[in-house]
Amino acid sequence: MTGYYEPLVRGSRRQGGAYQWPLYGVPEDLLTIDLGAVYPDLAGKRVRGKLVGKRVVPYDTRATLETSGTKPPVIVWVDDPVDNFFLQVQGSGRVLLKDGPDAGTTIRVAYADHNGQPYASIGRWLINKGELRANEASMQNVRAWAQRNPSRVQEMLNANPAVVFFREEAVVDPEQGPKGAYGIPLAPRRSIAVDTNFVPLGTPVYLSTTWPSSDRPLQGLVFAQDTGAAIKGAARADFYWGYGDEAGAQAGRMKQRGQMWVLWPKQAGEPSAR
Repeated sequence: MTGYYEPLVRGSRRQGGAYQWPLYGVPEDLLTIDLGAVYPDLAGKRVRGKLVGKRVVPYDTRATLETSGTKPPVIVWVDDPVDNFFLQVQGSGRVLLKDGPDAGTTIRVAYADHNGQPYASIGRWLINKGELRANEASMQNVRAWAQRNPSRVQEMLNANPAVVFFREEAVVDPEQGPKGAYGIPLAPRRSIAVDTNFVPLGTPVYLSTTWPSSDRPLQGLVFAQDTGAAIKGAARADFYWGYGDEAGAQAGRMKQRGQMWVLWPKQAGEPSAR
C-alpha cells in the first residue's frame, strides 16, 4: 500500500527566472492505438507512440523530450524540478500562478495522457546507485538528496522515462480533489487507485493496512476510483490522502503491507474489470 495526494506548486505561464521546468499538455503527434480493435484477445490494451515516416514508433522518453527540438505545448513553468516531477507522479496537482495578469490564481493541472513509457522509480535508482538505503527512499529523502546534488537532478529524473501530460482545469471547490478515472472527484482517505485488471473501477473495497511508518491500524471502506502506471497487481493500492503539505507528508512515507477485500454482489458473478 502506497499513498498519493494533490500537491501545490508555484508556477508561471512564461518561462523565465526560476520558472524553467515545464508541465506539458498533450502533444499533437501522440498516437493512442487500441489493440483490441485489431486483435479481440487484446481488448482494453492500448499502446502510445508517434508516426515517423510510415512507421509507428514509441513516443519520446523524458530524456529525449528534454533535448528535442519539438516539444509538447507547455501549460505552465514550475520553479522546482523535483516538485515538477512529483506532481507528474501524483497524476494531478494545483499550481499557484506567481506573475502575469492572473497572478495569485490557483489552477489545477489534471491528468490527460502519458507518453506510454514504463514508470521507473527514482527512489529505486538512488538505492541502486548507493545514494540511499532501502529504508530511506521516501519522497522527503529524495528531495533532500536533490538539494545536496543539484548537478545530478536531471540525471536522476531521466531514470524514469515516463512523462505525464496534463489539461488545465479551474479549481471550482477547493475542498474537492482531482477527478479520478471515473471522472468523479477523489475523496481524501476514501479513494484508492487500483489495477483494473483485478479490481473493477467503482467497486467498494475494505482496506486493512497501517498508518505510514507506523503499526497503528488504518482500516475502513474505500472506493476504487483511480488508476496509476505504477499500480500493478491484485493486492496493490494507492491510498489518496487529499490536498496539501500534511497529505503529502503522509503519502510520501506510506509504504505499508495490507489486505484488500473487494465487495461484490453474489448475483453479479465473478468480478470483471471490463
